[in-house]
Amino acid sequence: MNKNYSLDNLSEIASEIITSAENKTLLFFGEMGVGKTTLIKEICKNLDVLDSISSPTFSLVNEYETSKKEKVFHFDFYRITDEEEALDMGIEEYFDNNDWCLIEWPKNIENLLPLDAVEIHLSILNDGKRNIQLK
Repeated sequence: MNKNYSLDNLSEIASEIITSAENKTLLFFGEMGVGKTTLIKEICKNLDVLDSISSPTFSLVNEYETSKKEKVFHFDFYRITDEEEALDMGIEEYFDNNDWCLIEWPKNIENLLPLDAVEIHLSILNDGKRNIQLK
């Protein structure tokens, strides 16, 4: 997928990510303010998450449950300075459970990531729209 989008069609983009992702570990790349958390919130809505969705900047991970009793984990590794912190929280166990793992700032734990994770690259265009590329 390589598309431009705006907030008006964010739900459609989120739905397309869910259906086209080859697995449930999604890595979100992009500069600060590009809309990673906003897109993740929309993906959670599309997965029918029952909980209030917020960025886990300080807690590192938020756990949500969907109406189908699936688990969704939202990680924010912006403040991680050492991969040991992620190991200490048991990051590998999250990846082994086939739950949705939505990860912001994955570069900060790049040596710990599953090789088959789906990369989602976001960028801001001159007209204020966003570009998304799935790899």
